[in-house]
Amino acid sequence: LLGVVSVLGVSQAFVSNSLISSSLSTRQRVGLRGGACDTKMAAKQPENIVIAGGGLQAAAIAYYLSKRGVSSTVVERSKVAAAASGKAGGFLARGWGSGPTGQLHEVSFDLHETLAEELKLKGYRKLPTLSVSGGKRAGSVDKAIEKGQVPKWLDGSVSSARLMDDATAQTTPDELTNALMDKSGAKVVIGKVEGVERDGGKVSGVIVDGKVIDADCFVVAMGPWSCMAEDWFDDISIPMQGVRSTSIVFRTEEAIDPYALFCAEDSNGCHLEVYPRASNEVYMCGIGGSKYLNNDDLKAISPEEITADPARVKAAESSFGAMAKFAARSSDQQQACMRPCPPDAMPYLGQIPGTDNAYMAAGHNCWGILWGPVTGLAMSELILDGKAKCVDLSAFDVGRFSKNVGSKSGKRGRKQGTTDVGEQW
Repeated sequence: LLGVVSVLGVSQAFVSNSLISSSLSTRQRVGLRGGACDTKMAAKQPENIVIAGGGLQAAAIAYYLSKRGVSSTVVERSKVAAAASGKAGGFLARGWGSGPTGQLHEVSFDLHETLAEELKLKGYRKLPTLSVSGGKRAGSVDKAIEKGQVPKWLDGSVSSARLMDDATAQTTPDELTNALMDKSGAKVVIGKVEGVERDGGKVSGVIVDGKVIDADCFVVAMGPWSCMAEDWFDDISIPMQGVRSTSIVFRTEEAIDPYALFCAEDSNGCHLEVYPRASNEVYMCGIGGSKYLNNDDLKAISPEEITADPARVKAAESSFGAMAKFAARSSDQQQACMRPCPPDAMPYLGQIPGTDNAYMAAGHNCWGILWGPVTGLAMSELILDGKAKCVDLSAFDVGRFSKNVGSKSGKRGRKQGTTDVGEQW
């Protein structure tokens, strides 16, 4: 997203708009540099990398750039992890990809474990995932609990519970995003990106609240709002559907046994995904009733306007409260975020057509948290080496819809391989 930061680590610098004294009218410009680059690559590497967006993709890009000795400036309109990166579930599944996305799942799943060690993340852990159906309680569920195959807290109306995958994991997105941004040492600028200045095929500056920040490399990583880049660059189309989704959180006094749940669709229209966290919280999405916004809708709404749907909150509380007695009450937190969905359910990762130094990392659908680390690593390689080495980005070409805007879209929810799992849109 575009904008402001309120949470900064001790190693992170805070830069307000008051320090950007240049204006469009005077053409006086200030280059914001995040420190010295490695002298061995100084002649070839960009010195003023500007990343639009303060979510996980931006934080991961800044982090992996910093590991190569290259710093960056991040422009974010409200705070780090203000939108989906602070409100997502954090479910990680290595083997659930298929086709071109399979590599993203596998490489990024492994990177998550490495990052958890490097950043000392408290929210990362491995856990099994179950397929669960509500309804009249079955004796088989109690037997599974006795065998330690199903959590004891699933003590309500549950007709079936079976293992889906015993090799899944979870992270807490807000913790991960802030830790990456802090560790990167990136400068965070408060403001809204309004466009770019160009010199031929090169971006030479990024316009932030009417003022210009020098840039010799620009990355668009604004989640669903990355479609705004259509207005900044010539002849590109970035079709994006924002899926406005509600989630809730229950807090408990005691630890909850770590089992992720994917629940069958119920009479309340919920297709619940349930993620107990190490912080004694139980996060829940798949609540149903999502709203869909096209490019024009997205450009007209701000992240701060994305709020929970009260009717869907009540539906989820009713559905889960019937399955787990500890949740037979009102939830402790209600929120919503905008899921960024391209028509083919694959992200935009690569160079923006018609430019020499502008890139995009956006449109990660329901796998934005899982794919965050590999996005950061791959984009850092593309920027610094001219090509991503950890994965093949060819299927995620930023310009793939520029000549074929009417491409048919399919179901874009979670899949375990090629099998639909959970809510679809």
